[in-house]
Amino acid sequence: MIDWQEIFIPSHSVLETIVRGTMIYIMLFVILRFLLKRQTGVIGVADLLVIVLIADASQNAMASEYKSVTEGIVLVLTIVFWNYAIDWLGFHFPAFQRLTRPPPLLLVENGKMLPRNMRQEMITTEELNSQLREQGIEHCSEVKRAYIEGDGTISVIRMDKEDAGGKAETMKGVV
Repeated sequence: MIDWQEIFIPSHSVLETIVRGTMIYIMLFVILRFLLKRQTGVIGVADLLVIVLIADASQNAMASEYKSVTEGIVLVLTIVFWNYAIDWLGFHFPAFQRLTRPPPLLLVENGKMLPRNMRQEMITTEELNSQLREQGIEHCSEVKRAYIEGDGTISVIRMDKEDAGGKAETMKGVV
């Protein structure tokens, strides 16, 4: 027999569910934003976070971790709200976007690797050389500039033939 009241009536406060969802979202966002930038690859940190949290929140609601489906729905909606709110704030306020999306970090300048910046992102010489080879660059001396982007990709601007007035070619690769 189905207990319809248990399915739809929350056993926890809806406000508590919203506060818990908010706290978990913000905590994981901060951790992923500041510690795991380069491991995220092409998918954005916020996108990855939303997928993981929605999957977990939905699973808990379906597996009776919560007493009602309503609590799972409220938690999922809270997570979606914060994802949208952070994207909206970043779009409308450039200062806020700098907090949510890190600026590119220079790794190579005029053919020379920048060990301090590489150490900051924990990128070894071998990893960077591997990325350059994947983009058809045999030696670091062929690179005018290389950056690790906020999403973890490495963008490379090759040296021009004359290294003066021509166009630089840009390529991307994932670390």
